[in-house]
Amino acid sequence: MKSSTVIIERIKGIVAPILEDERLELVDIEFVAAGKRWVLRVFIDREGGVTIDDCAYVSRELSRVLDVEDVVDHAYTLEVSSPGLTRPLKRMEDFVRYRGKACRIVVRGEIDGRSDFRGEIDRVDADKVEIREKIGIVTIPICAIKKAHLDFEL
Repeated sequence: MKSSTVIIERIKGIVAPILEDERLELVDIEFVAAGKRWVLRVFIDREGGVTIDDCAYVSRELSRVLDVEDVVDHAYTLEVSSPGLTRPLKRMEDFVRYRGKACRIVVRGEIDGRSDFRGEIDRVDADKVEIREKIGIVTIPICAIKKAHLDFEL
């Protein structure tokens, strides 16, 4: 059985032209075991959001190519969807695009005795993100970020 990392990298290459044709963006890909079955989740987005028709189109086209390319060598379920209100922030461009929006950032280790931060994305540069919390501004090195996503509950 091929590793999840190898499968995800191949799928990124396959889905890129499909998304490009529709001016869509790849947010994330997950390939995980869910009980006795595997699920391939592809999260897509675009400025202004995606529609059900966008998801159906990408699912149909990607499924067709995956069947021909035989990327996954066992049974799986394909799901294509929007990242939702709590969209993950994975790339520097994500932080830049959502500057001024609320987010939650979990870091590896601790910064000032904490590992979990919630605030508004204030500034972004090549190696750090600054978020404005109620108590002030916190600077978080990009390399310390374990997980980050938009947070609509701030």
